[in-house]
Amino acid sequence: MNVKDTGRINVTRSSMPELKEFIEELKPVWNSRWLSNRGAASKKFESMLESYLEVEHVYCFANGHVALEIAINSLFLKGEVITTPYTHVSTTHAIVRNGLTPVFVDVEEENYTINSELIEKAITDKTVAIVATHVYGFPCNVENIERIAQKYNLYVIYDAAHAFGVKYKGVGIGNFGDLAMFSTHATKVFHTIEGGIVTYKDKDNERLSPMRKIVNFGFTNEECIDFIGTNARMNEFEAVMGIVNLEHIDTEIAKRKIAVERYKERLDGIKGIRILKPAKNVEWNGAYFPVIFDGYRWDRNQVQAELAKHNIYARKYFYPLVNRAACYIDLYGKVEVPVAAHAADCILTLPMYADLTVDDVDRICDIILK
Repeated sequence: MNVKDTGRINVTRSSMPELKEFIEELKPVWNSRWLSNRGAASKKFESMLESYLEVEHVYCFANGHVALEIAINSLFLKGEVITTPYTHVSTTHAIVRNGLTPVFVDVEEENYTINSELIEKAITDKTVAIVATHVYGFPCNVENIERIAQKYNLYVIYDAAHAFGVKYKGVGIGNFGDLAMFSTHATKVFHTIEGGIVTYKDKDNERLSPMRKIVNFGFTNEECIDFIGTNARMNEFEAVMGIVNLEHIDTEIAKRKIAVERYKERLDGIKGIRILKPAKNVEWNGAYFPVIFDGYRWDRNQVQAELAKHNIYARKYFYPLVNRAACYIDLYGKVEVPVAAHAADCILTLPMYADLTVDDVDRICDIILK
């Protein structure tokens, strides 16, 4: 089988608008010299996001991590938070940096989102919230998590970093839980270069007013500082990139799905390879393409190394498990999460982005299958 090297392929690549389109949208910002502090572009962008995501409220931040950290901070919680070890370490950092104790439970085998049945078993009188991640854009069991949260009066916060544009049963994923955070980092399906978004409901607008102050050093007006805040505002250049990219997001997702289908044609059904797929009620965004190498003639690490020899860079994602990261292993390393541990050892996310061609996918698959 002929494998031809035609240049470097990274695991992700940013979708970009035409430069002239970006510059045209940027002109009012440039001329106004209002570059930060919630200018006209930021407000326009938030309005557009509310419409596209079909949510009641959106607030934008400098990046996804501070968005999640400040959103949790605004609830002023104390106690334990049930969460997943199979996520980016940012999720756990946001919990711990708010003085809360993470309680890790294992994940579902189907899509590696948090196992909702184990959530209920882990609840104690110290539990105050559930922080769950929509992994690779696959939604958690939002219905079961909602039932548990209502039963025990817990907050639900979703790390929806991967899930921009995803819908479950026709409902935008940002409508589930008390809060949902979307990352708009350059590597994501939709990006603002850097950035983060928090969605929430109108009924929680007043309760979450501290969030909109903490983001700006805690100022409630020019002369009053009521909260111990930070600086996490989205700047106007990021907002402009978001405005322009949002015009193309459906096209970009559709292009991703072409690559997804080609991967499935080539790899689905191969012994020792399993491909994760969205549930039937999910409108997926093709955020990542995770493949489980379990019993294949090469293990995950060997596949990654062989691809790298051909200038193709796949990623072990997520690895290591958060509870086994150096900063957490002494406290949480012995937590039993066998499904998550297996995923961390076997999953490789193959290159996935809107401009990935069918020929690129074939080149990758030829190496794996040779």
